Amino acid sequence: MSALAGLKVIELGQLIAGPFAAKTLADFGADVIKVEPPGSGDPLRKWRLLKDGTSVWWQIQSRNKRSVAIDLKSAEGQQLVRTLASEADVLIENFRPGSMEQWGLGPDALLAINPRLIMLRVSGYGQTGPYKDRPGFGVVAEAMSGLRHLTAEPGRVPVRVGVSIGDTLAALHGVIGILMALHERQRSGKGQVVDVALYEAVFNCMESLLPEYSAFGAVREAAGSALPGIAPSNAYRCAGGAYVLVAGNGDSIFRRLMGAIGRPDLAADPTLADNTGRVARVVEIDAAIEAWTSSRAVEEVLSILESVSVPAGRIYTVADIAADPHYEARGMLHRIQMDDGDELTIPGIVPKLSRTPGAHDRNAPHIGQDTMAVLQSIGLSDDQIAALREKGIVS
Repeated sequence: MSALAGLKVIELGQLIAGPFAAKTLADFGADVIKVEPPGSGDPLRKWRLLKDGTSVWWQIQSRNKRSVAIDLKSAEGQQLVRTLASEADVLIENFRPGSMEQWGLGPDALLAINPRLIMLRVSGYGQTGPYKDRPGFGVVAEAMSGLRHLTAEPGRVPVRVGVSIGDTLAALHGVIGILMALHERQRSGKGQVVDVALYEAVFNCMESLLPEYSAFGAVREAAGSALPGIAPSNAYRCAGGAYVLVAGNGDSIFRRLMGAIGRPDLAADPTLADNTGRVARVVEIDAAIEAWTSSRAVEEVLSILESVSVPAGRIYTVADIAADPHYEARGMLHRIQMDDGDELTIPGIVPKLSRTPGAHDRNAPHIGQDTMAVLQSIGLSDDQIAALREKGIVS
């Protein structure tokens, strides 16, 4: 049996944060019913590269889900959601704050119908506070959290992480909140609201940024590929222009690294025995490492450092990932057959559970693929469903 078998989840969100949270639950056996607008569906269906008119990203974000197409702006559609929510364990939404209340689907309404319901609400700035009504996407959250200020070479324009990291971090915080609320519900029998703000999810990962400012007035600045205050940890150029990442910041690791690059003098230097001393001389240390890497190919550098147990790695492209035997062995290159018969490789499931692992049980659904079955399961007759379809309420 799957870890979350029997858990009923209603997903009202779209694009990334809410649906990623629901996808994570679906991967481990939750019955996720995704509610989409009739006709158009979730906008993610048309994002980035399309195959037969649908984004291949969709095959990751909506695997293991069922799709019901309902117009949330109609009174009949809102009543259908209330009925679905009355039988659900979890409802996930990531609309702008106030939208659910405007539709009569806010926490007061839904928890009155189903006191055991857990609602995950993901938004840019949270459900309270002076900014709550502002529109917020992950990229704005990355900026407000302080992350974007650090993602640059010194003196250059900050760059974004190449994926929607703010949305994904918020989704994972949302899943954590749901699981904690489910655990607490076993004692109290009551549901509750999990309020996740995109900017807070990213800010929660900013490590010592705030206490360093509080204690010392220190404003951490961009440092490129280096990790300020921890040494040595950087990207070093190799022969041919490629880079290798080396994390030699443990005390014993540093000594092994210096031995491997032919600098026993630095390994034995008592002023470099701990991180504080190494940080003070990080420019000298980085120069010594790159003097060694720059005359060697990446493969040679990695082979030597692996032999002395120094953490190091080259920078992968997706082509490297797709050809990597470790990804393959860990089940992270999961191959599915699409409706047209073509094979598609998508990321495998994480985390790895020993007794109740996640599984890919069904491909991402077409718009409204499961509308009939789901509405029948909550008591609607075929004639009632047909009438709703005629009015464009469902599809």
